[in-house]
This record gives sequence, structure tokens and C-alpha cells, in this order.
Amino acid sequence: MILASDSFMDKAPIPGQFAFAVPDAKAHVRLSDNRNPHLAWKDLPAGTQSLVLVCCDGDAPSRADDVNQEDRQVPASLARVDFFHWLLVDLKPDAAPIREGEFSSGVTAGGKSGPAGPRGTRQGLNDYTAWFAGDKDMQGEYYGYDGPCPPWNDSIVHRYVFTLYALDVDSCPVSGSFRGAEVLKAIEGRVLASAKLTGLYALNPAVKF
Repeated sequence: MILASDSFMDKAPIPGQFAFAVPDAKAHVRLSDNRNPHLAWKDLPAGTQSLVLVCCDGDAPSRADDVNQEDRQVPASLARVDFFHWLLVDLKPDAAPIREGEFSSGVTAGGKSGPAGPRGTRQGLNDYTAWFAGDKDMQGEYYGYDGPCPPWNDSIVHRYVFTLYALDVDSCPVSGSFRGAEVLKAIEGRVLASAKLTGLYALNPAVKF
């Protein structure tokens, strides 16, 4: 089973148009095109009835004390946690590749609608929902894809892992406004195979990758 993209290569930088924000010389960051990348798959196992796509940054800071603070850096030694950027379920195994910008194009303050998504899919709440919870201009429920926006003062490159799961059931057993941990728990014992694609991203100009 293989997952690939025309938008970026495995273990290579993600171009800025697929990110939530890009570097800015004056303000550190500015909002970007926030387009979902192209994704294609092949060699699904026999018996695949539906697909689940998860995009997760496993390098998110576990504490926000130093995040985006002037004259400080988020240290590389800080423990890291998962930050989910996309939860897409009930994708048909015979579906055409996901087109660039098909599921997301632009930043939507307050989040895109959901859980119903294109092609009869469902999309979960990504972790910008919690991140923007106290921001009066941005707070809301963020469904679907919202791209990379690591701290602009982080000292490490973040790895964004897109994982495609082939399931033996025609619908992922989650309901309502589901989140990342719920999806991963629900598909335990139902995964026939999986494939990963990893992209790299950083907003700190001092970080080379």
C-alpha cells in the first residue's frame, strides 16, 4: 500500500501554499493559502471497504510558555505531543486521488463547516479548535484540513505525517464531532494496512531543513 503526493515528496519540505501560515519578515507569520495537498494511493489490500486519512504533527510543544514569544525559543528538549490537522473518514477505496485544494482552500476564521465533507466523507475536528478557543477573532469548530503553523520561534522542524488506513468496514465507527484520538481508537482491529507520507515544515527562519 502506497500513499504519495504531487504536492511534496516524502520527508521533504511542504510548500507554503499547503500551510496555514508562512514566514513574514515584519510580523513573523502571515496567513497562507491553506490548501490541502494532492494525495494518491495504490495497492490497497483485498477486502478494503473504506479509507481513513489522518494528518498529525507529533512535534507540537507540550507547554505553551515559550510559544511565539519574542526573544525566546521553544527548546528542542521540550516534550512534544500530537496536534491533529486533518481527520477524513468514509473515503471510498475506489475514489479518485484527492485534488490540491479540493477539501481546503484558504483560512476560514472560526473554522470550516462539518462533519459532512466532499464525496460523502466525514471530517473531524482538528486541533486548531482548542488552539483558538480563547481568541475572539478565530475561535470556533475547525473541521477538515488546516495546514502547518508551528511556533515561529520553535527550534526544531516539525514533521507532518499523513497516514492512510485501509479498513475492513464501510464506515468508520465514530459519530458526531469526533477528534483524532477517537478515530485512532475506533479503527483498532479494523485496519488491513496503512501507508504514510511525511512532510517537513518550520516558520523559524533560523531552522534549516
